[in-house]
Amino acid sequence: MSGVLYGVGLGPGDPELITLRAYRLISGADVVAYPALAGGDSFARSIAADMIPEGTREIVMDVPMTTAREPAQAAYDLGAAEIAAVLEAGTDVVCLCEGDPFFYGSFMYLYARLNDRFEVQVVPGVTSITTCAARAGMPLAARNERLTVLPGPLPEDELRLRIDGAESVAIMKVGRHLAKIRGVIDDLGLTDQAAYVERASLPDEVVCRLRDAPEKAPYFSMILLTKGADPWL
Repeated sequence: MSGVLYGVGLGPGDPELITLRAYRLISGADVVAYPALAGGDSFARSIAADMIPEGTREIVMDVPMTTAREPAQAAYDLGAAEIAAVLEAGTDVVCLCEGDPFFYGSFMYLYARLNDRFEVQVVPGVTSITTCAARAGMPLAARNERLTVLPGPLPEDELRLRIDGAESVAIMKVGRHLAKIRGVIDDLGLTDQAAYVERASLPDEVVCRLRDAPEKAPYFSMILLTKGADPWL
């Protein structure tokens, strides 16, 4: 029989936010796989480092951080091929994924490549959105209210249109797009309703009003906006 591929969500960064099922799978794994910055470290592995048994085989997928899709897709092709060889030999593989595997998670690219050939089980993780809302003390949706999730790289005009028509908004992947997003929110007169969170749940976490946010933001940063409500009042 072939092995089972587990796509395991690790949450936003604090190891204490890993689910019990994820912990059980990682701590009993013979083989783990995870993405890493090409030539650099793996944030996913760092979250689960203390749970990986000694002697576990590790499959590292070096994924270039570039706007071009081809280099990253090639990295997932190679990773999927190495994982497939292990599964075909009858050994399970636990793939580590920051946040939730199916919410902007890199695991979905492996899932697309392997799901038609092997049994794949997805273990959900705590999302960055719910973590940021908790850390900022900002309820995002109640009753019939709608929450809109937007990626920061969207064009300025589209961001403005979508934010203007939304009730509550979570803007992810802020990073180098902070100035653009800030300008859109300011033009809409919503700056006082917005909060900024970076590296949620980690020791160097930053939580503040958007108007007090730094000039530069890391990739792991988010802006939360709830219309008609002033954060922390």
